[in-house]
Amino acid sequence: MRPTNRFISLAGVATAALLFVAACTSAAATPVASVLGATATPTMAAATSPAAMSLTVGVTNDPTLGAYLTGQNGMTLYIFKNDTPDSSTCTGTCSTNWPALTVPASTVITPPTGATGTFSLITRPDGTTQVAYDHQPLYYYAGDSAAGDTTGQGLSGKWFVAPLITSGASASPAAATSMPAASASTNTGY
Repeated sequence: MRPTNRFISLAGVATAALLFVAACTSAAATPVASVLGATATPTMAAATSPAAMSLTVGVTNDPTLGAYLTGQNGMTLYIFKNDTPDSSTCTGTCSTNWPALTVPASTVITPPTGATGTFSLITRPDGTTQVAYDHQPLYYYAGDSAAGDTTGQGLSGKWFVAPLITSGASASPAAATSMPAASASTNTGY
């Protein structure tokens, strides 16, 4: 190979290596994570803590159920009547049927427009971090298969869509129990 061709070949390899390093560095500087399929984005704190993420909760309006919270891909979020404030009692088989809305511990929750209830993060019995709304842990229902499904509503008289709280209302199960059941089921409590 002639010296000129060798120099051009080496310059090409060096340029490709620099572009590869630049692409890898750029991707590492803007981390994006997936939280239960919901798109989470880095917050301003990500510059000092790469794990700091933001999760935006949605809302759906239903003519029968009213406004209720949604998570990943518009999937319905639920509350469990057996839970106590800031504490989940849904474990084992229950958590298989009713997966908790879990996120990294440093996640910042962005509420939907009009929400006056507060979002918080609680520690589950298994050590994971779960999102709570007005002190009620939030869950998905494994029986829902598409956005807008509310097949878990009223199951066993213990599970209810997580209502959007607006001035004066509450997400407590006592308030939610007055909501009509969207479907009948033979569910055994979870």
